Amino acid sequence: MALKGAMKRFTASVHDLDRASITEFCDGCGLTPTTEVVAREQVRVGGEVRSVRVVPRAGAPALEVTITDGRGSVTAVFLGRRKIGGVTPGRRISVEGVPGQVGARLLLYNPLYTLH
Repeated sequence: MALKGAMKRFTASVHDLDRASITEFCDGCGLTPTTEVVAREQVRVGGEVRSVRVVPRAGAPALEVTITDGRGSVTAVFLGRRKIGGVTPGRRISVEGVPGQVGARLLLYNPLYTLH
């Protein structure tokens, strides 16, 4: 058994190992998988920050943080913010709020967040 698991880790791609690590983290924290998120229902999701960018919305800045859990992704939008200390690509984070769906994207506006 141990040899089989070791061989699987040695032959797996880095992308697959990263995805498995993020998924394991999310499952361990009791977070809802992004594939099970329903728009307009309270949810707590998380994972690894994939990207952080500032986007102008209605004349004010908005910080968009894309979070992946190894299964899919959600975008947390912090209105009126240009940066949040500690929120950088590669950092683990969980967010809680009510998502909305814009096209194929799930957006959480001004969610509560916890850095891990």
